[in-house]
Amino acid sequence: MPIRIPDALPATAALESENIFVMTEHRAMHQDIRPLRVLLLNLMPTKITTETQILRKLSNTPIQVEIELLQTVSHDAKNTAAEHLEAFYTTFDDVRDRHFDGLIITGAPVEKLDFEEVDYWPELCEIMEWSKTHVHSTFHICWGAQAGIYYHYGVPKHALSEKMFGVFPHTLAKRTSPLVRGFDDEFWAPHSRFTEVRAADIEAHPDLELIAVSDEAGVYVAKSTDSQNFFVFGHPEYDRETLAAEYERDVARGMAMALPAHYYPDDDPTCEPVSTWFSHAQLLYTNWLNYYVYQTTPYDISRAGERAGE
Repeated sequence: MPIRIPDALPATAALESENIFVMTEHRAMHQDIRPLRVLLLNLMPTKITTETQILRKLSNTPIQVEIELLQTVSHDAKNTAAEHLEAFYTTFDDVRDRHFDGLIITGAPVEKLDFEEVDYWPELCEIMEWSKTHVHSTFHICWGAQAGIYYHYGVPKHALSEKMFGVFPHTLAKRTSPLVRGFDDEFWAPHSRFTEVRAADIEAHPDLELIAVSDEAGVYVAKSTDSQNFFVFGHPEYDRETLAAEYERDVARGMAMALPAHYYPDDDPTCEPVSTWFSHAQLLYTNWLNYYVYQTTPYDISRAGERAGE
């Protein structure tokens, strides 16, 4: 997929070094097509890393995708240079009157807090409410998935006795879903969270369906029956070294942390982790973009967010 992003965005050089097709703004302007417009609400503290990870996953179909980066104004980002945010990020006030084919809401390291205790919760609620009428399909990740499924459908999160941390095997609860087309019977995905959403709560809701689960890690993927909202409770976008960096960070802070499960060969943290989730992570994003955004979004972008029958 030709990813259309600002030429100077740090992710550009990283993706080009991986032989990923990054389209310059100049070249994109000369293609006589309407690109998919996808808004990325980045709630992670390591914004540049998260930008690169997610843009990498949006890079494997022939569709041109125009990415815009969104930040909250009600939270002071301390881990990303103000110059980067000013150069590449927009605010909700700048986009509230526009429509988008897709919205991605990332995770955030705030899952130990009640939703209402998060300083940007009112702004996030405003964005999620706006998405009902201005976005064709929204893809929520980890804490963003817990926040989204709580806001839209009232499904609560529950505290875990210890952090769900590692790479876990999963199976499909709904094999016929186009979202998991091409998936193996068993596949692996990373999780890194202190809370969970339970399968029974999702299955009890008439507007939700369970797509993929893990015996060890619990719910991995769910969606709304109208395909407007997707909830991924792990981190399929993570790089090979991301869990290692989180583990080393937490140990350095004096936290009693178990090794990430099923991650280091022989549970030896001196060994390089083995990636077991990259292909299915790529397929997950590609299927969402293809089947639930590109194939169904209206050509008139001003109609994005309308539901069938409206």
